[in-house]
Formats: sequence, structure tokens, C-alpha cells
Amino acid sequence: DMADFREVFAKAKHIAIITGAGVSAESGVPTFRGAGGFWRKWQAQELATPGAFARNPSRVWEFYHYRREVMLSKHPNPAHIAIAECEKRLSKQGRSVVVITQNIDELHRKAGTKHLLEIHGSLFKTRCTHCGNVAANYKSPICPALAGKGAPDPETEDASIPVEDLPQCEEDGCNGLLRPHVVWFGEALDPDILTEVEKELDICDLCLVVGTSSVVYPAAMFAPQVSARGVPVAEFNMEATPATDRFRFHFPGPCGTTLPPALARHETEIIS
Repeated sequence: DMADFREVFAKAKHIAIITGAGVSAESGVPTFRGAGGFWRKWQAQELATPGAFARNPSRVWEFYHYRREVMLSKHPNPAHIAIAECEKRLSKQGRSVVVITQNIDELHRKAGTKHLLEIHGSLFKTRCTHCGNVAANYKSPICPALAGKGAPDPETEDASIPVEDLPQCEEDGCNGLLRPHVVWFGEALDPDILTEVEKELDICDLCLVVGTSSVVYPAAMFAPQVSARGVPVAEFNMEATPATDRFRFHFPGPCGTTLPPALARHETEIIS
């Protein structure tokens, strides 16, 4: 399987790599999905909604503050690094790699990936609920009132921070309440980013699906659409998924182990 994949990889000019939570799990990033995926007594889908934020912005910000602080201590693993190094090497050969990620943790960016489409947004961007301004934000804590807050222990009391003390917009004279710039349950993906994704999937001649369960839509449809066009798709995941049968290659196991040899320099590559 790997030898066949390597032959296809050596010839590919436009590679699209779709990544999900599995690629970050090996960096110790909590997924909040499936069994045990709780913060205090809530699952992510109870907090990551517009309704939850409208009802209790303090609790939702505690949850995201906790996730931001956790992420500041995490580092890219061999899978992130293999992808970034492959992009850099292939760009010198006039070949392209794009990473389309469902992850909001920015570990691909930390690893050095340049051509990155974050379809679910980022933990380190905010959006103003008043003026709509989107801004990068790496402050720790994001605002003074959240310092030391956000503990995940089920016994922890809500901080109940007043709205005016939560993160505020810094655009001239706005002071609107900020929210995390992530796509919440029940929200649509950014149409501009989706258009970019469609363009990349239309031109790719090899697609990798890395660490994703292929059940979250619309991302779950990306690789099957590519496969339906006759383009080879390789899945790297701990186990088979509902989409595995549609793909030409499947490499089981941790992405940090399976991906580096798959993306390493092929002997036919010309390095100038």
C-alpha cells in the first residue's frame, strides 16, 4: 500500500490535506468529543452554540479561555511537522500543498504550514458581536477578569463575570462584546473559505484525509467528492471510518507515525 501511495505522491502536483482532531490528539489536545469529553458538567456541543453564548457569555468564555491556555502549552507533533516540511519542500519544485483543517488550535500554523484554510476558525481569533471585526488575539489571559478562571473540574463554580468585564472590542469607540472566532454548532461555515476549499479540491490530484472521523459535515463530504472524480485519496486514521471504503488508500495507526514516512522525500524528487 505505502509503495503504491509513494508512486502517486511522487507525481502529484497539487496535494490537498484535510485534517481533523486526530492529528492534534497526539499533541495532547483534548477533543471534547465522545466519551469523557466534558468540561465541568457540559459537553462541547452544550457550550459551543450561539444560544449558550447569548444565555451565559461568562461560562462560554471560561470554557474558551481554558482551551486557549491549554493550547499555549501544546506543540506540533511529527504529523504537523511532516505536513509543513512537505509543503516547504514541494513548493521549491513548483508543486503545491494546501491544508484544509477542521482544527481551531493553530498547531499547523505553529509547525510552519503557510497555505492553511481553517474552516472552523481559530481559538486565537476573536470576532466582535457589535461591529463584526475579526482580530488575532494571543493574550494570556485574554482579559484580566478571566485570569485563573476556566478550571475544568466538575465541582468548580461558574465565575459569573459581568459582560462589561469580558473581552471587549478594541476598535475605535466600539467596546462591543467579543466572542471566539470559531464556527459553533448550528452556524454556517464562512462562504469565502468554502469557496477557497472548493477551488483547491477541484484542482488537487492527490488528497490526504488525516485524523478525521469523516462524520462532521460539510468537511466529511470533501474527500468523497474528490474520490468520486477519480482522484486518489489516502486516509490516515486510528481506525476505519464511514468513508474508508470510498478511498484508494487507508493507513491505520497514529498519524505521527504513519504520516512522516508517507510524506518524506521520494527518490524521484528533484531538489535544486
